[in-house]
Amino acid sequence: MTRHLIRLDAADDFDGWRSAARALAAAEVPADQILWQVGDQPADLFAPAPRPLPTPTRALTVPKGFLPLARSALLHRDPERFALLYALLLRVARQPGLLHDKTDPLCRRIDALAQTVHRDMHKMHAFLRFREMSTATGPRYVAWFEPDHHITRANAGFFVGRFATMHWSILTPDTSLHWDTETLRQGPGASVQDAAPGDPLEEVWKAYYAAIFNPARLNPKAMLSEMPKKYWKNLPEAALIPDLIAGARAREIEMIDRSRNAALAPGR
Repeated sequence: MTRHLIRLDAADDFDGWRSAARALAAAEVPADQILWQVGDQPADLFAPAPRPLPTPTRALTVPKGFLPLARSALLHRDPERFALLYALLLRVARQPGLLHDKTDPLCRRIDALAQTVHRDMHKMHAFLRFREMSTATGPRYVAWFEPDHHITRANAGFFVGRFATMHWSILTPDTSLHWDTETLRQGPGASVQDAAPGDPLEEVWKAYYAAIFNPARLNPKAMLSEMPKKYWKNLPEAALIPDLIAGARAREIEMIDRSRNAALAPGR
């Protein structure tokens, strides 16, 4: 059986996947004849040598929603994502309406990958915290974050737009981003030891968080759903949460006792 080995530049190389997948699908190469690998990942013992992509035998069109879905799902860490997306590409090229079939197992699986990635991107927006470091050229703001999926580069535009006038670095285990107010550079992965320790601004942030904490809306289960404990170690305000919850509960019990005692008081 003729097989194709496709090497992508990075785990989030959507453009590389798209280019190869388009050529392969247009040439009607079956999904089981393609092996997808990333970078210098060790090759399978029986993997074929890389070969030129086939010449397309027909034009390839896909429904409008396929590319945004694929772009998101490809950032998931599922090792089968490239093959799954290619299999879906073959099918929607023949049956465009299939993309919106929520009963189809493959569509549901890829939708789930994309939704998980969207949640991870939202968590990065919400829970990444910069800390100030002094450098020879002035202050630099450094953040450490541990994403669940390959979202760092895809999220770069959000942070460039939000912090355009700051010199900052975002460090993750897989990669790093560095912004100097003009140019965004990518670097290798880092460790938490490379990030800045706490800075004076953290005390300001903690005071603000304590001030806006609303005990009347306290729902620990919902809080953990929105802010899982895995993020707490990198959030300065997270150190306050146990005491804020305990204090809110104590005040709630005190209010209930006061109301009960007032109701039982003579003359009521």
